[in-house]
Amino acid sequence: MTLSAAAAVESVRRSLARLSSSDHNHQFENSKRFCAFVPRLQLLIDQLLLPSPSPENLPASVQTSLRGIAVDLESAAETVLAYVSKSKVTEDEERVHLSLQKEGEGRRASKAVQSAIVMELARALGMEAHKYTELSAQVKLLKNDLVRSNSITERRILISLEKILTNWSMEPNIQTGGMDLDFEEGAQISPFKNFLCPLTKEVMKDPVVLESSQTYEREAIKYWFERCIDDARDVTCPVTGQVLKSLELKPNIGLAGAIEEWVNRNIEIQVKSAVQCLSEEPLKLDEVERVLDSIYRIAEDYPSSRYRVRNAGLVLIIIKLLRNSSKSIGTHLRSKTLLALLGMAKDEESKKIMLEEGMTRLAIHSLTGSSEKEREHAIKLLREFSNDEAYCKKIALEKGALVLLTSLAGNLEHPTLSNLAVEVLARIETIEENIQYLAAAGRFEPLLSRLCEGSDEVRITMATMLGSMTMTSNSKLLVARQSAKILVPMLAKEEGKAPSLRALHNLSSVDDNASILVNSSMLPSLIYILFEDQDASLELKELAASTMANVVSNPGHWELACTDKKGHLLQSKPIITKLLGLLSSASSKCQASALRILYGMSLSPQASESVASYIMDGQGLEKIILFLDHAEDEQRLHACKLTRLLSERFHQDLASRLRSSDKIPLLKEKILDRKTIESERSDTACILANLPLAEEDVTTLLGASFLRWSVDTIKNHQQKSKGRTFKSQPSMVEGLLGLLLQFTRSTDPEILSVIRELSLMSVFCEQLNFPSKPRMKQLAALGLKNLSETGRVVAAGHLEPPPPQRLCSSLVFMCGCVPPEPSRCPIHNSLCEEHAHLCLLQCNCIKPLVDLLDDEDTDVQVAAVEALSTLILESSRSLKCAVEEFERQDAVDALINLFSEVRAGELQERTAWMIERIIRVESQSSRHSLNQNLVRALIEALRHGNANTKRHAQDALTNLKQISGVSGSSSSQIQLRR
Repeated sequence: MTLSAAAAVESVRRSLARLSSSDHNHQFENSKRFCAFVPRLQLLIDQLLLPSPSPENLPASVQTSLRGIAVDLESAAETVLAYVSKSKVTEDEERVHLSLQKEGEGRRASKAVQSAIVMELARALGMEAHKYTELSAQVKLLKNDLVRSNSITERRILISLEKILTNWSMEPNIQTGGMDLDFEEGAQISPFKNFLCPLTKEVMKDPVVLESSQTYEREAIKYWFERCIDDARDVTCPVTGQVLKSLELKPNIGLAGAIEEWVNRNIEIQVKSAVQCLSEEPLKLDEVERVLDSIYRIAEDYPSSRYRVRNAGLVLIIIKLLRNSSKSIGTHLRSKTLLALLGMAKDEESKKIMLEEGMTRLAIHSLTGSSEKEREHAIKLLREFSNDEAYCKKIALEKGALVLLTSLAGNLEHPTLSNLAVEVLARIETIEENIQYLAAAGRFEPLLSRLCEGSDEVRITMATMLGSMTMTSNSKLLVARQSAKILVPMLAKEEGKAPSLRALHNLSSVDDNASILVNSSMLPSLIYILFEDQDASLELKELAASTMANVVSNPGHWELACTDKKGHLLQSKPIITKLLGLLSSASSKCQASALRILYGMSLSPQASESVASYIMDGQGLEKIILFLDHAEDEQRLHACKLTRLLSERFHQDLASRLRSSDKIPLLKEKILDRKTIESERSDTACILANLPLAEEDVTTLLGASFLRWSVDTIKNHQQKSKGRTFKSQPSMVEGLLGLLLQFTRSTDPEILSVIRELSLMSVFCEQLNFPSKPRMKQLAALGLKNLSETGRVVAAGHLEPPPPQRLCSSLVFMCGCVPPEPSRCPIHNSLCEEHAHLCLLQCNCIKPLVDLLDDEDTDVQVAAVEALSTLILESSRSLKCAVEEFERQDAVDALINLFSEVRAGELQERTAWMIERIIRVESQSSRHSLNQNLVRALIEALRHGNANTKRHAQDALTNLKQISGVSGSSSSQIQLRR
């Protein structure tokens, strides 16, 4: 049918009107370009009609063109409008694009949100959301399209999309709705499809309906709503895509009831199966684990059903399992058991059952478990229990609970466990009665915070705890650092004096705390309480004296501290006088502490000299001696220690006072009495060894029997120690070696005979090779020196020891056969019998003495040089033999090396004397004449040594021919050969 011109014009105008009225043409690039011509076509038609308002009057050719335009334009309008009608799908695409873009920016989405995005994507692609294969295919096509894309945003979108689809593809166990009911084949009841939330694919617990009539889990759909609002986009129903005008969530009561009934029936099945499984003998561990997991999920996911688990007796069964089969089930199942109980502990009745059945103790035991999970669940269970204030009081009384929790709290290698333990302890700390228990377990922070920040009453309470508490050394050090500045000022307050003094006394027992307490100005308060405070009780005075004794036992901290307003130091004469006064008038404990204080002061290098002097001035020696046979052990022991130190300085005065009080025999009896305390015997031996005993005292008071006992005791000590060095000061061996020195100076024939019999020189020599303290080596070397000097006298014929009685002597007389003449000692030129005579050479003592020249202790080196010097005799033949022997045993080089290194003093003088004698031998003077080290050392000694050292150095230089001439005795006039 051919259109009339008028109809053609009408058709064009109608098509143009349809295109111009489209609301969505701006969304499509093709429609934009096409519709841009619409106004121009309308203008063209109007211009054509201007000459004649009637189309029929137009030329025939124009009418034909209008008819063609009308047909084409109508067809084009249909095409464009059809394309525009698809604009709703494009909105879905834009929403999907926006959501994926947000995901690509790194924002995490919940499972519900991801499910909603997948549903929108499926609608945009025109397919069902559950068809994962088709969705994946479309994603692969998109991936192929973007493979050459340089846009970071597009690549992030693709990655997010792939992750979301992967998560969506992981189907849950919809047969049981996520509940582990796999105990009996077919016993469980599968959920209906409408029980499952479209977003989570899990059985709904709180189903709600939207205005789109779709049902979702409340929390899941709320997540989706929040996401839409955050993205500033329309809130839609995930399943239908409908834009929601209202966000109202109406509970689906009917569906909720049906789901609840389904859940309850399945829980009943599960509980029955759990009881059956845990009651079997023997246990099937794989099934036990599934049962425990299910019980935990019931307790966590369905709190209202916890009573079913409890009423079925499962709480008791699980506790019994943990108690009776703890070792057999292993740490993994123990952790599962604790986790199940943790879930049930939120039920008050179940918690009550656990506490009555001793679950606290079992949980504490699991704190030592081998796996971190077991320890974690145990702490969480204790944390659940600790919500109850009454329980917090009880847990502190459980053996080991606070110790283990404190240990875990401080273990930063396991932060999770540490934080949980800290949380439990924080709840326990809120109970005032637990503060002391916490401190006893090593957690002092609550106590110290109350002590530092609390009221006076609280501080007194905390100080009282510290005073009666047993603490480790590290704990005392920690407490002292934080509390000393608080406790010391409390001594000035009457109500705080006693508790703070007890606390300070407790802390003072650690050596490292001495400086802390002294720096806190504690000494003036102690002196005031001890000597001036008339209101202080006897107990407080005793505590003050004992605390002071603890502090002064560590030299180097208190020597410069003032003790009163006058600025007196602790070692000053007024304080020493007051301390000596305590020995006469104070209680037994104060006397013991006073002796300890005086002993501690006498140990200080800075204070010992003045303290000893003030003791002597104040008639203190007489007072101290009285305690040597005191009935109380503590007083007697400290008196012995103090007397030993004083005997090293005032041995003559001490010997005089001991003789006048007839206490020297008492000292011998103490040494021999095995019932006496070992340290007391050692101190007494040192006291007796330091006394300048006359030869008569040695022979009559000590005697040969005591000499034999001393040697036997030294040998027994050496065998018991087996090469170990003892740190106790002094040791018994040290005292006995000093006593043996008393015998080495004796010329009594009987004593000399016993010395030869016991091979006393060998005893001293063995001590040089034995690991021991420097003092003991010094005593042994001095003993060798004394014996060597005695041997020299015997060899010279001044003393004739009784000849040994031998069985063959009578046979010699009868047979008339004279035995071969024994060899003579090359040094003494006498008959020295090995191991029987008093000769360093024959007893092989020279080499051990030479080794002592390298000792680090100067006193030991001096003693060794003195012992070796006894072999240097005046006769030229003996001198030459001695020097040759020294040369063979490397003594000459050792002496020269020592002389080259020593400074001015006694050791330099002794060594210079030895070298001067050695250089007298021609072979030695020739050998060492070019020894520049020796020459320089001699010149140094000549310039800076004492008078004797200068004389010896001068003579040695002369023998070395380093001095060309001497005029007078002044060293400045000596000319040295260049």
